[in-house]
Amino acid sequence: MHFEITAQFVDIKNKTIYPANITVADSKILTVKKLDISGPTALPYILPGFIDAHVHIESSMLVPAEFARLAVVHGTVGTVSDPHEIANVCGLAGVEYMIANGKTVPFKFNFGAPSCVPATIFETAGAVLDARDVAALLKRDDIKYLTEMMNFPGVLYGDKEVLAKIESAKQAGKPIDGHAPGLRGEQAKQYIDAGISNDHECFTLDEALDKLKHGMKIIIREGSAAKNFEALIELLHDYPDMMMFCSDDKHPDSLVAGHINQLCTRAVNRGVDIFKVLRAACVNPVEHYKLDIGLLQEGDAADFILVSDLENFEVVSTYIDGVMVAENGKSNIKGSKAATINNFKVNEKTPADFVYRVAASFDGTIPVIEAIDGQLITNKLIEKISPENGVLAADPVNDVLKICVVNRYFDAPVAKAFIKNFGLSAGAIASSVAHDSHNIVVVGVDDESIAKAVNLIINQQGGVSCVSGDDEMVLALPVAGLMSNEDGYDVAMAYTDIDAMAKKLGSKLSAPFMTLSFMALLVIPALKLSDKGLFDGSEFKLAGSVIE
Repeated sequence: MHFEITAQFVDIKNKTIYPANITVADSKILTVKKLDISGPTALPYILPGFIDAHVHIESSMLVPAEFARLAVVHGTVGTVSDPHEIANVCGLAGVEYMIANGKTVPFKFNFGAPSCVPATIFETAGAVLDARDVAALLKRDDIKYLTEMMNFPGVLYGDKEVLAKIESAKQAGKPIDGHAPGLRGEQAKQYIDAGISNDHECFTLDEALDKLKHGMKIIIREGSAAKNFEALIELLHDYPDMMMFCSDDKHPDSLVAGHINQLCTRAVNRGVDIFKVLRAACVNPVEHYKLDIGLLQEGDAADFILVSDLENFEVVSTYIDGVMVAENGKSNIKGSKAATINNFKVNEKTPADFVYRVAASFDGTIPVIEAIDGQLITNKLIEKISPENGVLAADPVNDVLKICVVNRYFDAPVAKAFIKNFGLSAGAIASSVAHDSHNIVVVGVDDESIAKAVNLIINQQGGVSCVSGDDEMVLALPVAGLMSNEDGYDVAMAYTDIDAMAKKLGSKLSAPFMTLSFMALLVIPALKLSDKGLFDGSEFKLAGSVIE
């Protein structure tokens, strides 16, 4: 393969743009020759491809091959991918599944060794990866880093298993990703000094600055639910070498709309220097993780994009290893139905399983999770709820709904609590995408609807569902209960429909199913629900129960 492209060359390193002729041969950049062209030109701009510096592919509800098929349209050529979600369901077999499926398409996935499987001892996961498993993974060339160390208390208090995983990464010479929302001061320094290199969980400018001063890199996240771009983008002015962009968790409809290109557009529109923007979007991830992704230098892999402008970043074409994988909004990656892998062993539930019967000592007040749109963190509220015949029911008038978590790995009592801000006036929504252990999480107005929504998912061996009376909708996710094996664009349309149904029932959340999936994420404060009960993330312990 040998071809030439003439374009406006965006030289990020030297902060210049000039007309150039780029020669590609045998999947590499052979030459870059500056051209003497004066005056205005209609040439497109050529620049390195975009990289999502931290993403759980599973959250797109697509297998890696289909994720790639959608992402290349937006100029993404690679990802730093944490297979933590499928590992918590299927263990090492899940990690192998992601790597193998990713290799079926021309796209540069860079998977890490999951550091926290299970994420905590306060939930039921489907697998365990101990320090020996992690060490073995880190010795592999196709494993690029140790994924987000969510157990920051384990780092701070010297948990031997946690420290062994960190040491394995150091010995392998591979970066260690962080995950420490709200950690500040001396504890943040201690966490960073242990070898943690970056964090994508900062949700305030002050928190990010606190971590930057101790040498930690900050990844600006803008996903379908967690949105921190506005809070952190001003940092890119002063810390261009220390910043990256990521989506973390991105639903299929969002991926159809755009990817890292959208963050570049927003950053430029906010007045950030174009070369600083592109350093964060293209260069820093390659250098930090030592990725085999080209940066448009002679001898590099021919991974690059052509865009019509440097404001809206409208992608004309995307190349990976010299192969054009997308052109004018169309993907050239061929879709195919993937094999499945799963771990789903629970039987159907009845409405009686979701009854919230209080103990005789109940004092009339109860802790309530307050969901926050656009954030993974929640608030802890104390609400007064009056029982009827010893039973607490949802109060949709005041937007206090019931939330339950059903163990998907074996039959067990259902965990129950209450939640605010989902806004449903009728019915229920449920999901087997429920970070981190991916049990079934459901929010609803009444026990009949809750049971119906849960059973739709059980019957499909995974999915997201929405019910209201006789109306029901389910999007099946047969790959680990997390991903579809169907065409990515079809999945995005189906998700758009079920999302619209949830909003028609009254939810004002921008992404109700994505927000729902994080209500079982115990490592993010303040109050969450696991299959073992209500969890206080601020104190990192189960919060006790008023259930009989």
